[in-house]
Amino acid sequence: MTERLLAVLQFADGLFPSGGFAHSFGLETYAQERTVRDATGLRDFISTHLEGSAGPADAVATALAARAGAVADRDTCIALDQRLDAMKTVPESRSASRQMGRQTARASSALGEPFAEGLAAAIDDEVTPGHHAVVFGAVTGRAGASPEIAAAAFLQSTAALLVGAGLRLLPIGQLEGQRVLAAMREPIARLARRAAAADVDDMWSFTPGLEIAGVRHADLEGRLFRS
Repeated sequence: MTERLLAVLQFADGLFPSGGFAHSFGLETYAQERTVRDATGLRDFISTHLEGSAGPADAVATALAARAGAVADRDTCIALDQRLDAMKTVPESRSASRQMGRQTARASSALGEPFAEGLAAAIDDEVTPGHHAVVFGAVTGRAGASPEIAAAAFLQSTAALLVGAGLRLLPIGQLEGQRVLAAMREPIARLARRAAAADVDDMWSFTPGLEIAGVRHADLEGRLFRS
């Protein structure tokens, strides 16, 4: 049990080389336009992202991939990955998710897990896009994490990523950032439970405002982030 926990903590840690530090998923657009200006705005942004996209789409994919990873079912992971790819309509966000997934697969493969090696090879051969949620779920599920725990860890790492972006974009300090992250505990737990009980046909995403911000991000004159 302790080894399973340590594996999940390793993959969800901000220092894991997934490349998440380079992405804001539209937050930079809102920050430059002064739509998000403080910790309250950051909390609302993260909540919207979790409730409307990361929870019902990515976290469900993570939970389903955790089940498939537990039994080394690569075909199911690939089918799920392609389903999620079709749902990501913003080029920058889709590319960010793919990049993070590819890096996670490569890092996991380097740890000597045969299933992760096969998944990384499928991504490199362009058999599958390799979205972060699917890869994260597959490797943590293979390490023994339950679908609910895998989904919760994915959502926690997503929220932490956005808090980190907020600290660089907004005039807020570390303590305010931690308060925002703590406020996400209840929704993350709730969304993870729902994800663990969901099927592939339950996946959905509806965040038009965030998607528009993601599209407009490419036209910003100065950018700290890639998305």
